[in-house]
Amino acid sequence: MPEPDREFRVYPRHWGAEYVRAGEVRFRIWAPAFQELSIRIEDEESEMGRDKDGWFELLASGVSPGTPYSFILPDGRALPDPASRAQLTDVHGPSLVVDPTSYRWQNSGWRGRDWREAVICELHVGTFTEEGTFLAAIDKLPLLVEAGYTAVELMPVAQFPGARGWGYDGVLAYAPHNAYGTPEELKQLVDAAHGQGLMILLDVVYNHFGPEGNYLPTFAPQFFDEDRHTPWGAAIAYDRIPVRQFFLDNARFWLDEYNFDGLRLDAIDQIRDPSENELLLELAEKVRREFTYRPRHLVTEDNRNLASLHARENGEVELFTAEWNDDFHNAAHVLLTGETEGYYEDYSEEPASLIARCLAEGYAYQGEPSKHLGGKLRGEVSTDLPTTAFINFLQNHDQIGNRALGERLTELAAPEPLKALTAILLLSPHIPMMFMGEEWGERRPFQFFTDFHGDLAKAVREGRRSEFSHFKSFGKDPKAIPDPNAVRTFNASRIDWSQRESDEGKACLGNVSALLALRREHIVPHLDDSASSPGVVLPADPGLIAINWQLGDVRLALRANLMDEACACPLPDGQIIYRSFDVQESDSDVLQPWDVLVAIET
Repeated sequence: MPEPDREFRVYPRHWGAEYVRAGEVRFRIWAPAFQELSIRIEDEESEMGRDKDGWFELLASGVSPGTPYSFILPDGRALPDPASRAQLTDVHGPSLVVDPTSYRWQNSGWRGRDWREAVICELHVGTFTEEGTFLAAIDKLPLLVEAGYTAVELMPVAQFPGARGWGYDGVLAYAPHNAYGTPEELKQLVDAAHGQGLMILLDVVYNHFGPEGNYLPTFAPQFFDEDRHTPWGAAIAYDRIPVRQFFLDNARFWLDEYNFDGLRLDAIDQIRDPSENELLLELAEKVRREFTYRPRHLVTEDNRNLASLHARENGEVELFTAEWNDDFHNAAHVLLTGETEGYYEDYSEEPASLIARCLAEGYAYQGEPSKHLGGKLRGEVSTDLPTTAFINFLQNHDQIGNRALGERLTELAAPEPLKALTAILLLSPHIPMMFMGEEWGERRPFQFFTDFHGDLAKAVREGRRSEFSHFKSFGKDPKAIPDPNAVRTFNASRIDWSQRESDEGKACLGNVSALLALRREHIVPHLDDSASSPGVVLPADPGLIAINWQLGDVRLALRANLMDEACACPLPDGQIIYRSFDVQESDSDVLQPWDVLVAIET
């Protein structure tokens, strides 16, 4: 199906300000807490009409793009639109009218990329460049392509309080964070990514709102269910129709108006919906039904290790495309660092064998009891899923930034083990993801940073230090943990592009680029979801990994020695496409310490 004309294709929304025709804007909000509500458009106030369900609406004429507006409560307070497309100032100030058809797309012929080609760079717009803007990020896109990436995943950009933050405290789900730039500038970034041949995905947060600037409880207490709670407070009442529409429209909004190639849904294990057709299922079904003219990809983060959401039918994605595979990361992290505190305790015994299970079958935990969860069973059998249903990584924003000091693996792991695990990550038939700067061995930390003030800032700072009080390294000196609200914490987290040009950076980047070139040539062409099967873990000594995957008519073989001493290992047949070390013929079946070998057999 050809792509509809981007200039005129805009899905109508239930919430917010929508152009009906030139100069005429319909303003709409669900505010059942009130019987009366007014709207201030520039300096003129008008009373809005209310229906029996609590929806307020007004059709206004002569409204230009960029016009500020606010909803006026009976007590005189002026509040922003919860479905604002843009803000004049911060999350507390007036919203702005936006014409979604005004941007002229330069790469309107973009047809997306097949998911099997995905090599993802996760990035945070504010720390990706010195300027920390959408426009500045555009200049770096060619360097991502040069490294071998085919996809970019933006951490959340929905407007959050203050200028600095990870984005997971967003409160205006439709408004790009104005410290990064305007809606048009975000569209320019998406457009430029497509011009470079890059897919671009967006991280969205549908499980909670941030602690400051969320006025939905004021307009509609019914938006939340006080009888159910999450780590962030009262649960969202997804089973109520206006609430459901807010999130379903939002997913379509980013895929349509901003032309993103996909969404990553944060912590969906906290999205609990008692509806028969729960929100996540309806969202995925709508995307699959309505966006058929090019590939759109839906990625989940879910600590339950569910397999059912990622099922394929004759090789076609039915609901969600892939899952962030924390199991692979956690086992690899234990192997690389020896850390076993917190949730890492579940991976403390034989981490190499858990890595092998992840590579062969997807999840390490497929219904086994979790020590960290007090013996609770965790996970579902994942052997029916193709390898491309799993996104593997050694680092991401969470796993770096949720450490007390935000250290990267370059500071925690020895070089040779890290190089070996990187080769496994990039040459396995799963989808690889790296965190910005990882391709050149970035050493700067990525720390937890916010821009709160007053009591909230104090609570966040003290909560952060309390969180790590039981960890051996920090219990005696909580002040060693950076203050999230300090500007220096944010500045310390900017990646160092000059390191990319250092000798060490060039060597690391050259290795990553070479591995991704091998992946592109030898592995990607054989990743067919309709012809894939789980890998087979072959018997091997502890610390060795031996796996074969049947990918259609070829067999991909991995042999790896994840130990500090050499070990004999029968080598696979076929063409060796990669080996960590140059070895003599007589020693070819001996894997050196941290040696990785990958072969293809037709």
